[in-house]
Amino acid sequence: MRKSLLFIPANHPGMLQNVDIFEADSVIFDLEDGVALTEKDAAKDLLVSFFQHFHLKDVEKIIRIHEIHDLDIIMSHHIDTICLPKADVSSLKLLDKKLSALEKKHKLDHQINIIALIETPESILNALEIAKQPRVNGLLLGAEDLATYLGVKRTLSGIEIEFARNMVIYAAKAVGIDAIDTPFTDTTDLSGLTKDIEHAKALGMNAKACIHPNQIETVNHLFKPSKEDILYAQKILLAKQQADAQGLGAFSVDGKMVDKPIIDRAIHIINASKE
Repeated sequence: MRKSLLFIPANHPGMLQNVDIFEADSVIFDLEDGVALTEKDAAKDLLVSFFQHFHLKDVEKIIRIHEIHDLDIIMSHHIDTICLPKADVSSLKLLDKKLSALEKKHKLDHQINIIALIETPESILNALEIAKQPRVNGLLLGAEDLATYLGVKRTLSGIEIEFARNMVIYAAKAVGIDAIDTPFTDTTDLSGLTKDIEHAKALGMNAKACIHPNQIETVNHLFKPSKEDILYAQKILLAKQQADAQGLGAFSVDGKMVDKPIIDRAIHIINASKE
């Protein structure tokens, strides 16, 4: 279960070597905005070498590509997910075909997933169609680029991205994938980060991208289910077991009927609480 996703520039040897000490659920090796245009080729070579010598366990390995052709160089069985910048339906279809061909060529034993980076007005308005595309198992809001497109300034309150956050959340939840919140860019303001997470979580985000390792602990802690959530989820699942044993198709908890989405949420909470 994703809670924290840490961006690491793929041209930064020091951070790459220390990636296994970070406690992020996922690491996004960045070949796009985090790497200067003149250094992208060197970053790809460094990333290939890294995967040849370091075998990371218990962390999702994500590559944010600069362009789809990057995959011809960096493809490896170590990669779990591709993060596609400025994702839209057509680019996602193209990426799906590219990944299928490379999986066959390299004889991969798993299917590579996609996180769609939602950072343009068009992608916000088409978020549901993007969420429905093959391989997509997460939508990541890119608020900095979006603010540039909108011609607005980013604020601590985040009022300028409220609509975008909700569109990403509703689209992701409609198809049962992760709604991943945009990074909080002030890496020294942990109080501001806390407030930002609490607001995003209240709207329905279930994970957040980080741009510095010092943000990971706060993100993991705040996105972990509360004791109250865990106890209620356990109550739901116990009631389901009892209903199944009695052959009941429907049951209630605390006077409220329980349906499949509530059961699925309870299972999700219990699984997240174990991590």
